[in-house]
Amino acid sequence: MIVARLLDPQSKLATAWSWPPDTALTSLGQTLGVTAADARALYHAMDWLRRRQPQLEMALAKRHLREGTLALYDLTSTYFEGHTCPLAQFGHSRDGKKGKVQIVFGLVCNVEGCPVAVEVFEGNTGDPTTVAPVITKLRQRFHLRRVVLVGDRGLLTDARIREDLKPVEGLDWITALRHPTVRTLVDSGALDLGEFAHTDLLELTAPSYPDERLIACYNATLADERGRTREALLQATERELETIAQATTRAKRRLTGQDHIALRVGKVLQRFKVGKHFTLEISEAGFHYSRNLQSIAAEAALDGLYVLRTSVAAEALDTASTVRAYKSLATVERAFRSLKTVDLAVRPIGHRLTERVRAHVLLCMVAYYLEWHMRQALAPLLCDDDDKAMAEAQRSSVVAPAQRSPRARRKAQTQQTDDGRPVHSFQTLLRDLGTITKNQIRFVHSPLETTEMLTTPTPIQQRALDLLQVPLKL
Repeated sequence: MIVARLLDPQSKLATAWSWPPDTALTSLGQTLGVTAADARALYHAMDWLRRRQPQLEMALAKRHLREGTLALYDLTSTYFEGHTCPLAQFGHSRDGKKGKVQIVFGLVCNVEGCPVAVEVFEGNTGDPTTVAPVITKLRQRFHLRRVVLVGDRGLLTDARIREDLKPVEGLDWITALRHPTVRTLVDSGALDLGEFAHTDLLELTAPSYPDERLIACYNATLADERGRTREALLQATERELETIAQATTRAKRRLTGQDHIALRVGKVLQRFKVGKHFTLEISEAGFHYSRNLQSIAAEAALDGLYVLRTSVAAEALDTASTVRAYKSLATVERAFRSLKTVDLAVRPIGHRLTERVRAHVLLCMVAYYLEWHMRQALAPLLCDDDDKAMAEAQRSSVVAPAQRSPRARRKAQTQQTDDGRPVHSFQTLLRDLGTITKNQIRFVHSPLETTEMLTTPTPIQQRALDLLQVPLKL
């Protein structure tokens, strides 16, 4: 089945290390006309696509972005096994892969999470420095005079807002404040935590943010989760510190020396990241520790609290809609999960040339674009929630955790759709569709006479094809 094979990471048309590719040996290769293509021809096609990336992204922007639209932007990294690509550099790894070079790429999506554009950067590129190229793409290439850029606090920093966003007329933003800045608002009295006894959402102003709106949100569920996580980290740190403390008092091979003790303590604090919540006393012959209750209480007071910052006027985007827009960044994170781990497997990257690596990432974005639309169409057959309007209506507040619709909960409980069909994940449905085959039949009494026949789809396969509006024909 063409759709299933196109999204199968094992069916890549060309790689740097193997030939012939799996796709060329299937009926998909026949349908696409690539059975006779060699690696050089497919690399030439990649180069052709890379040169046409501006036109491709422009076409997607015209379809999915419009004047005054929200544009979601986020960044991720992926690691390399080799060291020959100029883009591959050491940097902050979001995959936790120490000692590996990487590339960084940013994805622009519309508010529904549909990908529109992608940009690849060197692996040591700082997150905020990628904002300016995205603004250029939105304004100059996509010709959007009015657009709202939505990004997290690590991307849309004070410096980037001041230098890259504010000078551009018609460009607004939605982002969040960093934790120390929120603490400053509380300490100055601009944000009264007592207000959250009656609400979980309020707007405020502060002299440091003229002509901007600040929206404070309190999520009780998030507060409980952060409290549990902090306590678990504190206890894990105490267990390790107690081992060090006992090592300084044991009879044999006692741990001594202030430098040696401090080195072991530092490793523990680096691992669990809660060193600021402990008071330490290290001497040449001993080590004592205790919790800093004041520091813990100060941090706990802000659990579940986050503050959004936006230049969009309330008349254009009310409070709840602003929060909803910022939380839409989760759809970009979902795209990254699909690209990197779940469906499309952007790794391994078997290319060494800069433009080939860019073309590889572009191909993965196009594949996710296809997947995104397929998921929308196939939602009634999937575990996905296909009644999001009802799910949103059930939420007590935009700040509260997202709810699943009654239909989605019913599918999860019964493992069946409303019409009695089995519920699939996106991956299992593709594998099911992949069992549709094209058979070549040769007659015993006429060996030179052949005909082709497709297998008859099962009811669920036919339903999926109908939803995708894909006719099954030779």
